[in-house]
Amino acid sequence: MLRESKYRAPPSAGRPVELPGHFAGLVRLGRETVALTTDTVGTKVLLAEQLGAWEEVGEDIVGVNVNDLAAVGARPSAIVDTILCDRPRPDVFRAIGRGLGRGLRAARCSLLGGETAVVPDVVKGIDLGATALGYFPSGRRPVSGQGIRPGDVVLGVPSNGFHANGYTLIRKILSESRVDLRTPRPGRPVTVGQELLAPTRVYTVAVDAVAGDPGVQGLAHLSGGGVRNLVRLHAKAEFVLDHWPRVPGLFRWLQGLGAVADAEMFQTFNMGIGFALVVRPNRAAAVLQKLARAGARDARAIGHVEAGSGVSVPEFGVRYEGYS
Repeated sequence: MLRESKYRAPPSAGRPVELPGHFAGLVRLGRETVALTTDTVGTKVLLAEQLGAWEEVGEDIVGVNVNDLAAVGARPSAIVDTILCDRPRPDVFRAIGRGLGRGLRAARCSLLGGETAVVPDVVKGIDLGATALGYFPSGRRPVSGQGIRPGDVVLGVPSNGFHANGYTLIRKILSESRVDLRTPRPGRPVTVGQELLAPTRVYTVAVDAVAGDPGVQGLAHLSGGGVRNLVRLHAKAEFVLDHWPRVPGLFRWLQGLGAVADAEMFQTFNMGIGFALVVRPNRAAAVLQKLARAGARDARAIGHVEAGSGVSVPEFGVRYEGYS
């Protein structure tokens, strides 16, 4: 059961709901509960700058935020975005806006406004972020993860690539390996740069289709922190990901370039699964059908829950005791 926070807000304000370590903050406003989250695109913008391609990170502004709302079962309503830059760049702003529009349409979310600030003493280049607002449709309660128990099934929805996480490490590996971003990997039809700029997949419509299902006990956006994000759902459950799908070639290619250990890869990147759902075993098939009808036909079972704590991917010999 969700608890109101011990923090006592002023009488005119909403009442914060205690959900420590989760993906979005909750606040009660009268009889309603709303969700808020904020995030940035991070150092992926440096890759966009290098390639002169900005529409994809415009989409990321939406994805990195609304997916965190989905991870508590909230339906995205609106965002406000922030662009901090060192100088006015109208052409870049227009490209970001086009990508932002695509992300908003994918998430069925509105843009209420935002802020573009020229602050050369604060940033060199461009920083992109947003704050997103979500709500719970009539009859739906927040999905906290506290009902998770041994025997539950873990479902996964594939990612589009690295999304917007781990780009400091990615850029370091690319630089040290002297990779030409404007050429393709062997056998690929697009350049390395285009692969790396692939925008964050928006999971909100698919997750919204199942968030009210009584069998859905936990939701996790596998962003920064990788599979460790599952630990945030329940500290006294062990998530055994023993049916992890084949890791996409882009991840393996980068791992080989940098000689990165599996344990580091799985705690930094999504490794091919961008969103996870923990469901009762007797509802797993029905939830998969609902996901498919909502556009996530590639969702599949990737593991299960056991008594214990932490998260493991046995095929790769990877295990984490906690999130930190």
